[in-house]
Amino acid sequence: MLPADPHIHAQRVAEYIVDWMRGYALNAGQKGFVVGLSGGIDSALTAGLAARTGLEVLLVHLPIRQPANQVNRAAEWSSLLEATYTTVRSVVVDLNRPFDALIEGVSGFSGRHAETLAEANTRARLRMTTLYYLAATHGLLVAGTGNKVEDFGVGFYTKYGDGGVDLSPIADLLKTEVRSVAEAVGVPTAILNAEPTDGLWGDDRTDEDQLGASYPELERAMRQWENGVTAGELRGREAEVLALFVRLNRANAHKMNPIPVCTIPDSVRWAP
Repeated sequence: MLPADPHIHAQRVAEYIVDWMRGYALNAGQKGFVVGLSGGIDSALTAGLAARTGLEVLLVHLPIRQPANQVNRAAEWSSLLEATYTTVRSVVVDLNRPFDALIEGVSGFSGRHAETLAEANTRARLRMTTLYYLAATHGLLVAGTGNKVEDFGVGFYTKYGDGGVDLSPIADLLKTEVRSVAEAVGVPTAILNAEPTDGLWGDDRTDEDQLGASYPELERAMRQWENGVTAGELRGREAEVLALFVRLNRANAHKMNPIPVCTIPDSVRWAP
C-alpha cells in the first residue's frame, strides 16, 4: 500500500530511482553520469537524482542562443548540487560558435536563413555529441532527461539528440510526477514554477505552445489512449486533446519504435 503522504511517496520514488541508477552504472563498470542541464525541471530532477547516487556526476551547461533566465536557473541548481555533494562538478561548454559555423556551412544548401525545426534539432544533436564526448573521456554514462509523456506518448524529443542517451531514469514518470519528485529532492522553486520548454529556439516559446496542449491534458489523453478510448467517444476539449495525442504519437512513432531493419529472406540471398 502506498503511503498517505504524497511527499513520502515522492521520496520513495526518488530513492528507488537513485538505487536503480547506481546499480546500473556499477554493473556497466562506469564511474557515474553526465547530465546536460537546460534550466528545466526534467534535467534538474535527473541531476539531483544522479547526485544522490554518490557516484561521480558531471553537470554540463550547453548554451546555444539560450535565454538568460534558463541559463541562470541551471547555474543556480548546479552550484547548489556542487556545494552539497563532493562528487558533483559542472562545466560550461559554449556551443554557439560551432553551431553558427555549422549553419553557415550548410546555408548555401538549405536555401533558408530563418530559424527552422532543422536548426532546433541540430542544437540538440550538438549537445548530445558533446555529452558523449565528455562521458567517454571520463568513464561516465549519459543520463537521459525525458519523461513518460515525451518519451512514450507524443515523442517530444529530438531523434539522436536528447533522445540519444545511455539510460532514462525518469522516463516512467509523468510530468506531474516529475514535479512531485523534484520537490522531494529539493529542486529550486524557480525551476519548479518555470513554464516547460525544450530550450531549442532561443525564445520564450513553451512546450505547450509547440504541442498544442498542457502536460496534464496530455497525461489524461495518454491514459485514455492506453485504455482504448477514442476521440469519437468524447466531447469538446477532451476529444480535441485525445485526437492531438494520437496524431503526435503516430507522427513520432519513428522515434519511439526500434529502427526498422530490412530482413532479407533466404530465398532472396545468394547461395554461399
